[in-house]
Amino acid sequence: MLGALELGFLMDCAETTVMAALERKESRGAQFRTDFPERNDGEWLKHIDVSLAADGPRVSYSPVTITQWQPEERKY
Repeated sequence: MLGALELGFLMDCAETTVMAALERKESRGAQFRTDFPERNDGEWLKHIDVSLAADGPRVSYSPVTITQWQPEERKY
């Protein structure tokens, strides 16, 4: 019984992760997209928020608050 409940929560987390990854039309950090290989701070320096509404998951955005360090591209 507990395993089924935990599986449901894991599926919710997986769905929100996939929705946010598909929503972000750029490559950033560990997320690389072949269709959007470059980072795009002009459009995508924001948080993607996924919440559950009555009709299903809903995507919204919130601003990033930059405090001590400016964002920079990771070099691998």
